Amino acid sequence: MIKGEFVENIPLVKIIVSWGRAVQTPFVVLDTGFTGDLQVTPKLARELGLRAIGVTKSRIANGQIVNMPTALALATMEGINKYIQVLISDSMPLLGISFLSKFSYEAIINCRYKTISLNKVNA
Repeated sequence: MIKGEFVENIPLVKIIVSWGRAVQTPFVVLDTGFTGDLQVTPKLARELGLRAIGVTKSRIANGQIVNMPTALALATMEGINKYIQVLISDSMPLLGISFLSKFSYEAIINCRYKTISLNKVNA
């Protein structure tokens, strides 16, 4: 199980993301409205040495459709590694539903008690 935390009503989870020899452990916003894997800032993408391999159209929270560069990275959750698609955006880092699905996790967010649990689901 992975625990997250709330900071000013924003649910945050710490993840491990890498590419090549670069490894980062950022806190990212757990966004149940984001259907992708991971969104990072250009700064974090540079620190990881990520290179855009394409561009994808994405609908952002205000409904606008924008083009976002995409890259590949490796994520690690409780010792399991998976390749993920990373969107590079000036917006805040986001962890999406597809990421949780790839690793077979369920998210339990308790807003009243401000707790977050990511639990491995056995298939």
